[in-house]
Amino acid sequence: MGKLKKITIGEWQTENGKTGNDISLFYQTFGPEINTAPIVLVNHALTGNSAVSGEKGWWNELIGKEKTIDTNHFTVIAFNIPGNGFDGEYDNLILNYKDFTARDIAAIFWKGLQELQVESLFGLIGGSLGGGIAWEMAALKPDKIENLIPIATDWKATDWVVANVLVQDQILNNSDDPIPDARVHAMLLYRTPQSLKQKFKRKKNETQTTFHIEDWLVHHGIKLQNRFRLASYKLMNHLLKTIDITRNRDDFETVAKTITSNIYLIAVNTDLFFIPDENKETFDQIRNQKSNIFYHEIKSIHGHDAFLIEYEQLSNIISPIFNKHKQINYAI
Repeated sequence: MGKLKKITIGEWQTENGKTGNDISLFYQTFGPEINTAPIVLVNHALTGNSAVSGEKGWWNELIGKEKTIDTNHFTVIAFNIPGNGFDGEYDNLILNYKDFTARDIAAIFWKGLQELQVESLFGLIGGSLGGGIAWEMAALKPDKIENLIPIATDWKATDWVVANVLVQDQILNNSDDPIPDARVHAMLLYRTPQSLKQKFKRKKNETQTTFHIEDWLVHHGIKLQNRFRLASYKLMNHLLKTIDITRNRDDFETVAKTITSNIYLIAVNTDLFFIPDENKETFDQIRNQKSNIFYHEIKSIHGHDAFLIEYEQLSNIISPIFNKHKQINYAI
């Protein structure tokens, strides 16, 4: 349980027609053996990975035994986006990083599930980039997911997201210290001025030469550089701007109506990256045509990263989805 495993995907083709062979898809599972319990797929965010639970699990507060997504009752699967480097195979994707889209990753994830003989999912949950890939997976197989839970994300990359992806890409390709420099910029998208004010209060370090906020940003840059390759960061960043379930398809309302899943939109009221207004607009667009779509909001001063911070609120929102299934099982 939790051990890193590998699936080899044979022939595959990207949206733009590029082809390849034998891509390695690494994953971890938590809870009962696959196909002995309802399956929940968790999609990681830009700097995340498949370690969603356990000793170093980044969503430990949410996933595990007796947690909101209870691994006594649900089998949790988490794939690594190929090329994210968590598996140690940084050259996993041999093509140019700009050849790939979020939809390509979604298709690879479905191929991985097929190899695991998983035909459908009780739940598909992901935050930020992971949530965008979840939307793409739902559009690819609209009747295979019972509960779709995209958090702090969107079904498309807005102009604002595309613009910030370009800034990140420019830094990653032109800076002398690309990963730390890009991360410093990114952290300001993931938090808010109010969050930083509460945390640092304009205080300086002991030498009075730098502000705590500066030290914190530099620390995050160095921390990411120590565990992330440049090629990986470029790919993950690029994927953000390719989220769009309507590309080469019909309009959003038409595509969304084909998705049979219960859709739980979860936004953060202070998110400066995937802003909540876009999720509200999505909800308003299709609420009259699709009765099983719901909108929830995490209230936090911490912005985009609140989905990794406000565990209690997130748990309160999604607990009914998972508790209902557990109660049915207990009744049986």
